[in-house]
Amino acid sequence: MCGIAGFWSVSAPSEVLGAMARSMGEAIAHRGPDGRGEWAQPDIGLALSHRRLAIIDLTEAGFQPMHAASGRWTIVFNGEIYNYLVVRAELERARGGGAWRGHSDTELLIEALDYWGVEETLSRCDGMFAFAAWDHAVGRLILARDRLGEKPLYYGSMPDGAFLFGSELRALYVHPSWRGQIDRDSVGLLMHYNSIPAPWSIWQNVHKLPPAHWLEVRDRRASTPQPYWSLRDVMLAGESSRMAPPGADEPWVDRLEAVLGEVVEQEMLSDVPLGAFLSGGIDSSLVVAMMQKRTARPVKTFTIGFREDAFDEARYAREVAAHLGTDHREFYFSGSDALDVVPRVADLYDEPFSDSSQLPTWLVSHFARQHVTVALSGDAGDELFAGYTRYFVGDGFWRAASRVPYPLRRATAAGLGLVPSKAWDALGHGLGPLCPRLLRNSPGDKFSRIARMLRERSPAGFYDELISHWKDPALLVPGARLPALDAAELAARAGRSDIEFMQAHDTLAYLPNDILVKVDRAAMAVSLETRAPFLDRRVVEFAWTVPESLKVRQGNGKWLMRELLARHVPRSLFERPKQGFGIPLGPWLRGPLREWAECLLSPSALAESGLFDPAPIRRKWEEHLRGQAAWHYYLWDILMFQAWYQRYRSQVS
Repeated sequence: MCGIAGFWSVSAPSEVLGAMARSMGEAIAHRGPDGRGEWAQPDIGLALSHRRLAIIDLTEAGFQPMHAASGRWTIVFNGEIYNYLVVRAELERARGGGAWRGHSDTELLIEALDYWGVEETLSRCDGMFAFAAWDHAVGRLILARDRLGEKPLYYGSMPDGAFLFGSELRALYVHPSWRGQIDRDSVGLLMHYNSIPAPWSIWQNVHKLPPAHWLEVRDRRASTPQPYWSLRDVMLAGESSRMAPPGADEPWVDRLEAVLGEVVEQEMLSDVPLGAFLSGGIDSSLVVAMMQKRTARPVKTFTIGFREDAFDEARYAREVAAHLGTDHREFYFSGSDALDVVPRVADLYDEPFSDSSQLPTWLVSHFARQHVTVALSGDAGDELFAGYTRYFVGDGFWRAASRVPYPLRRATAAGLGLVPSKAWDALGHGLGPLCPRLLRNSPGDKFSRIARMLRERSPAGFYDELISHWKDPALLVPGARLPALDAAELAARAGRSDIEFMQAHDTLAYLPNDILVKVDRAAMAVSLETRAPFLDRRVVEFAWTVPESLKVRQGNGKWLMRELLARHVPRSLFERPKQGFGIPLGPWLRGPLREWAECLLSPSALAESGLFDPAPIRRKWEEHLRGQAAWHYYLWDILMFQAWYQRYRSQVS
């Protein structure tokens, strides 16, 4: 795991280009504190920079930038190729042997590019990565990103024609050619989805390379990104393979154990200390169980807890850890701890980002990094095996609502909207035991959302309302347009059922744009490498061959995962309602975070960027403080942009 950056501008002496590249690398030094390197080609103004977090091959043989033995390619690489030993053996057979300088996956990658070319190499490699590779023979720069979008890569052209790229935006800021203008539409996307989806970024003319894509740059001009793998194709292939009856359940559990076990074993390969995040939920517990089965030593596991009981899952993690025999550590935090982290959030996330679970994610990463350099996680289990509660609540609600004539639905929505959120909260707390999924947390916010969902006419619009925050961002960001996500169209074409549509949409959008951004920035801020076995191509492709009846039973998701986990952990330790990695944000904004929030939400602060209409924001803030409504997630979107703007407004040209 590392950080990469570089540029292609105009010819200059190598020492000048090297100094610029070094500055770009130093801006992301947290991604790679173990070493640095630069390479430049002065006659064309090209330079590459690398910051190293040493995980595999700690010797000088793993240093970057790295050159192919033939001299054709030079590469800077961020990530891990988990099956690199397999691909290395394939390459040795294909070219009839050949000497290796070391045993790093970077060397395998660059030699594979040299022998097979870009697309065939990408098709063979399983892992998480972003890289830039200069092809000396053709005079082109190749940028590529992993299939699911675990590792980030930004790129863009500046007004003077310079082409810049980097793992994080802060690497671009230090280049002399940097000029930035905030993209109003991207601010609207942030308000709607609480993150900025690829290919957009917060800046005009700067893009994120989409997952599973590569592009080439010639004469400082980037081509249109090209896909080398398609989740839609995987889903369609999975559909065709399940035309036959699924047969007995047990062989499917065996298959999942085999594929997940193989992936976990590969992802445990490391030359530095390794552990795992353990929340006590199904996903992380299953990963840890697979790890512990493959080592005689106790796996190091880490969890955090909340002093507010309604949000605390640490006790469940403790029980799972005790049963599996892991070397377990836990850390508890409160509103005052969050207050200590909040001022750093803009720096941690580099681009405006407002998933509030970013705070505990950073805290558990910081905690784990004191003991290990690599941590495995359970991310993507929900998307692949239908684990989110919203899938079942949403599916059932849409089925029922779609039977009601639209005029009656619209009238019902209007009536629900007249009831204050505070009244819904009181009712929800009273009825919560009867309907815990719907009413467990923030019932007022949920009933307000239900009212809005009733106004939707299609399943796609309904789901967008279910997962989004500010429905019409133009009301608070005048002039902002809300671009359509490619993910919605692809998911609609590939998903057979409403639940599968939601799974596909989340895998294509929510997972790479929110979950993986959150984990990457939080972990890399403390120089921790995270690995997610469920994101491996083999697990993803297997998951889409699994019939829905083996994912969803009796209104519960992840049935197949539950059955596999039950082979290793008693059901009593994990069969409970899904809680999620949330924080008590609503009470904190009325309590320990109130003064901080008020400073950022003051009319003068809101007007400073020239982007917001302060009136609707102030109205929601005041309603939240009075307890009339639960607007904490909506307000967090604004607060995270404001905190970022206060930190990076000097980058606006």
